[in-house]
Amino acid sequence: MKIEQRIDEAVAPLREKIRDLELSLSQKYPPVKFLSEKDRKRILITGGAGFVGSHLTDKLMMDGHEVTVVDNFFTGRKRNVEHWIGHENFELINHDVVEPLYIEVDQIYHLASPASPPNYMYNPIKTLKTNTIGTLNMLGLAKRVGARLLLASTSEVYGDPEVHPQNEEYWGHVNPIGPRACYDEGKRVAETMCYAYMKQEGVEVRVARIFNTFGSRMHMNDGRVVSNFILQALQGEPLTVRMVRASVSVGTDVMEVHEMCSQGNPEEHTILEFARLIKSLVVSRSQIQFLPEAQDDPQRRRPDIRKAKMMLGWEPVVPLEEGLNKTIQYFSRELEHQANNQYIPKPKAARMKKGRPRHN
Repeated sequence: MKIEQRIDEAVAPLREKIRDLELSLSQKYPPVKFLSEKDRKRILITGGAGFVGSHLTDKLMMDGHEVTVVDNFFTGRKRNVEHWIGHENFELINHDVVEPLYIEVDQIYHLASPASPPNYMYNPIKTLKTNTIGTLNMLGLAKRVGARLLLASTSEVYGDPEVHPQNEEYWGHVNPIGPRACYDEGKRVAETMCYAYMKQEGVEVRVARIFNTFGSRMHMNDGRVVSNFILQALQGEPLTVRMVRASVSVGTDVMEVHEMCSQGNPEEHTILEFARLIKSLVVSRSQIQFLPEAQDDPQRRRPDIRKAKMMLGWEPVVPLEEGLNKTIQYFSRELEHQANNQYIPKPKAARMKKGRPRHN
């Protein structure tokens, strides 16, 4: 009996390790709704491994659809969607939308593009190609297979607006040769392409102009105001505020739309208010530091969401502080993962070669 007891005591840790290994190898997915063949859609999401795209992937997967994510992982990350890898309804393709894609789908959510100024100004030619050639490829695909396409556009199409708040009928105030033009004008052309394909070829298109958005899965080097403030506050660095009387509004939801709609939170806050609020939520000793104004930086930005409310019954549902707290918790975990002298990425500057931007 004593020998058997000793054997059991010696083997017990091994049994526990085997059990843990079996649990780790057994793939578990979030709960997925079952849809019949006639209700289940084959959906393509370009940029689906990014911040917004990965949350959209979760929603459509849990609704029971078959989802194919296409991403070149410039700002998207595989770990944003890794919890779906291996699921029978999910496929992940490493692909750049600048190159044609041949696939059979019912709906296309076209989100592919760097969205923050440091990222899209890092390689402006590539940004332009993604938003023009990439959109052209997706519209061509939609035409070929008869799919509906939703373009994730942006409030940047309004540029530095002269109308406040901004509604869908406002044409914008954009510098076509400024440092932000690669993204602003790229998205404006993408919208033009969508409606040209609709009028000439009968492609069913939707356009959602998404305003400033933040939340979990944001990239650490996103470079926009909310992520910058949170990262700076968590690391005890000065919160850098550009010296303008700028104000922004924020949105935290994306959904399918039936006409061009602006989506965001009409609640308006100055940049300085954001800095002070984030500083208090993080309980940080960081100081607020003022920097010179950036070129073509919008002074005010606020969506007019009356159309979205009237036609879709849509309005933002996440309170500002709740959204900020969730984002702060996510960034805190990210910093913990990058502890032990690991590299913490900073926003990338535009690459220069012999006094000229690098061309692709």
